[in-house]
Amino acid sequence: MGLKQLGIVKEIVESAGMGISYTYEDLVFIEHNAFLLQFTDKDHELLIHINQEADGSSIQADIARLKAEASVRKMIFRDGIYYTISQGEDENIHLEFAEL
Repeated sequence: MGLKQLGIVKEIVESAGMGISYTYEDLVFIEHNAFLLQFTDKDHELLIHINQEADGSSIQADIARLKAEASVRKMIFRDGIYYTISQGEDENIHLEFAEL
């Protein structure tokens, strides 16, 4: 993930009325934790992974806004898979992605 793409992704997220809370390696955490973004091996493409605890119907409008803003900036946001997030005994968070 290059800094240029992260800058563009930040613009997309903010244009859709959201914010980035944290980035780690190829993951971009969105403030509300209903979903997160993941860079792929393809330039200008990200996956949108949905938190299993999120209300899928209520976040569809947010995801649609992200995809529309991405399209304007020649980026592609594709549907990913579901994930769970938990707090470990240490102060780290643990992500577990659903099997495809």
